[in-house]
Amino acid sequence: MRYRVALIGAGGIARHHLDAIRQLGPERLTAVAVAEPDESRGRAVAKEYALRWYDDYRKLIIQEQPDIAIIALPHHLHEDCAVFCAANGSHLLLEKPMALTSAACDVILNAVKEAGVTLMVGHTQHYLPANRQAKALIESGRLGKLVAIHDTRHKSYFEEDRPRWFLEKEKAGGGILMNLGAHSVDKIQWLTGSRITKVKAVLSYEAPIGNVEGSGVVLAATEDGLGAVIVQSGYPGVAKDETELIFTGGMARLVSHQGLWISRDGHYELTEDFKPEDAKEPFAAQLDDLLVAIEHRAEPECSGEYAKSVISVLEAVYQSQEEGAEQVVQ
Repeated sequence: MRYRVALIGAGGIARHHLDAIRQLGPERLTAVAVAEPDESRGRAVAKEYALRWYDDYRKLIIQEQPDIAIIALPHHLHEDCAVFCAANGSHLLLEKPMALTSAACDVILNAVKEAGVTLMVGHTQHYLPANRQAKALIESGRLGKLVAIHDTRHKSYFEEDRPRWFLEKEKAGGGILMNLGAHSVDKIQWLTGSRITKVKAVLSYEAPIGNVEGSGVVLAATEDGLGAVIVQSGYPGVAKDETELIFTGGMARLVSHQGLWISRDGHYELTEDFKPEDAKEPFAAQLDDLLVAIEHRAEPECSGEYAKSVISVLEAVYQSQEEGAEQVVQ
C-alpha cells in the first residue's frame, strides 16, 4: 500500500523527514503537502520537495486527508495538533518530546485510541547504528552484568540561531533537559529495557536569555536497580555526547553518532562488529517501523505509552529540583 504523508512544521528537522520519505520510495510513501505559518520558510520547503503549502495545518488535514501526519512543531503545540490529526483519521509520527506534561500525553493517547489510528513518537536514538550495537552488547552478556551508566551531553544551547520558543518554559516545557535530556532518558531506558523509577536532580538557571535551565545533573535508578547519572550543560564549552557503560567485566564507551568502543587491557578499542554504512538511515528506519505498525495494527517500539514514560521522568526531574529531594516517577 502507498501512503500519502503531510508534514506539519517546516523547521530544521523537516528535511530529515522528507529525505527519509524519498529514501523509502514512492511505491510506499509520497509526501503531498507541508503546513507552516512562516510563508517564506513554508514555500521554500514546498518548492524544494514539490509539495503543496498551507499556512494552517487544519486546512491541510481537512483538504488533503493524508494517511500519515508528521508533526514537527514547537512542543506546546503537539497536544492540540496530534488530537486534531487523529480525529481526522491520520496516523501520527510525532516528534519528541511527546508533549509538555504526562497529562497532555494522556489526552493524545485517548484521542489516538478513540480514532483507531497508530501513533509513533520520534525517539530516533533507537535507530542509530552505534546505539543498536551497544544494546546488543548489553544483551549478550559479553562484558558481564551492566551495573552503571554515565551519560554526558554538552552543547552550546543558547546560540542566536536557536528559535526563541526553545528558551521559553511555557512553550518548550524546559531547557536542555527537556530537549536533549529526553534523548538521555530514552537512551537509558531503551538500552537497558528498564524504566527509570527514581530521580534526584540539581539544575542551574544561569543563561543570559530565557527562563529555562542551562544545565543539570540527574541521578536516576531503574526498576531493575541500575544506577545512571545524566550530566548536561548548555553553556559555552566543548561539545560532547558520550555514554559510558560500566559492566562487571569491562566497560564500553558509546558515542551515538560515531561508534562503540570496548575496554581491553586498560584502554578502549573501537569495535568493528557492526558497520554503520550497512544500516538504514535513522529517519527512514523510523518510518519503516511506523508502516509495519500500521499494517499489522500493532504498537510501534516508540509508542505513545513509552514516550509518555520519558515525559514522566522529566516531570520528576523538575519536581526534584523544586523540592530539593528525590522523586518517585509517577
